[in-house]
Amino acid sequence: MTENRPTVQDTDEQPPAAGGAPAGTDQELPAGDAPVPGPALDPLEEEGEVAADYLEELLDTADLDGDIDIEVRDGRTYLSVVAEGDDDDALSALVGEDGEVLEALQELVRLSVLAATGRRSRLVLDVGGHRARRADSLRELALEAVQKARETGASVHLDPLSAYERKIVHDVVAEHGLISESEGEGESRHIVVTAEPAR
Repeated sequence: MTENRPTVQDTDEQPPAAGGAPAGTDQELPAGDAPVPGPALDPLEEEGEVAADYLEELLDTADLDGDIDIEVRDGRTYLSVVAEGDDDDALSALVGEDGEVLEALQELVRLSVLAATGRRSRLVLDVGGHRARRADSLRELALEAVQKARETGASVHLDPLSAYERKIVHDVVAEHGLISESEGEGESRHIVVTAEPAR
């Protein structure tokens, strides 16, 4: 399994000895001097690294091969797991029917970030391109709702969606000048599209 993360190139330098001085030298750091820490990671980059480590262990445990891509955009971390050799069917067990397993796995990854950093994460996990395909179908669904609302003048109620999926639909509806609102609670929360033009 490979992971698309920055790597550190090997060098001929030896690691510091226990006393803090580079191995192979007789020098010792003065008492009280501590090594200067490297630059701190951006919080989103850090959660991406933590999440990728968690996913790498999970893939190894499940004996699955996959590449892990990390991307930070729009204030959120996105992780994608793609099968080596573009055989995304090999990862279908991590998606499940209608993405239920993927949703549960995403929550586990978010919990791993919380445990490691103490911060709640809004990262989005995709496996085998499932979310990308789902986003395309949601855009089509939103366009159909927009067209129906315009033609009938009536409100169009969509099936319940996750918060991430609702945002995709809201964005498409807004682009076409109509209003969409979320209604309901919990698993029943869904979008209503109205023909009233957006203000």
